[in-house]
Amino acid sequence: MIIKIDALLKENLRGKIIVFPTDTVYGIGCLFDDIEMIDRIYQLKARDYSKPMAVLARDLDQLAPLVQMNDCFIKLAKRHWPGALTLIGKKTEQVSYLATANLETVGVRIPDHQIALKILEHFGPMVTTSLNQTGEEAIYKLEDALMYLDKVDFLIPGGNLKQLASTVYDTLRLQVLRQGDVVI
Repeated sequence: MIIKIDALLKENLRGKIIVFPTDTVYGIGCLFDDIEMIDRIYQLKARDYSKPMAVLARDLDQLAPLVQMNDCFIKLAKRHWPGALTLIGKKTEQVSYLATANLETVGVRIPDHQIALKILEHFGPMVTTSLNQTGEEAIYKLEDALMYLDKVDFLIPGGNLKQLASTVYDTLRLQVLRQGDVVI
């Protein structure tokens, strides 16, 4: 169902999948500890289970229990967040191995989009990935996101987005894994 942000904040997201705008693309996500819904996202996207998903959060306080933050991580987070930078760090045991594709690391980000930030502030961290089917182009337009309406529980419209990709930086190996809008 299409739902405005104020109405979504009155819902219970346990056992639900949502589509929402971020500062980069339309994302699909669920509560970070909802294993069944994480699995459902893999299935909906036909995503290979060897490809990890990211965790989005409202701020560093929400991320602190989920990822170990080394000096590099903290420096980059303070400089570029909220923004289009995904940082890779060692995960804590609170993050599911299903979400991280059995890796000991997790990609995390604080998006620079008011709708996404309201969702994360209210519900807490979410496991997310881009809405598009695996192998297809990311979704930036609301009209394209609407094609997924029958596959998810809630879709929060956010208009057309900027068409930016987030830079992915591994703070353990000190290397860019994907170059996006943010230059390190």
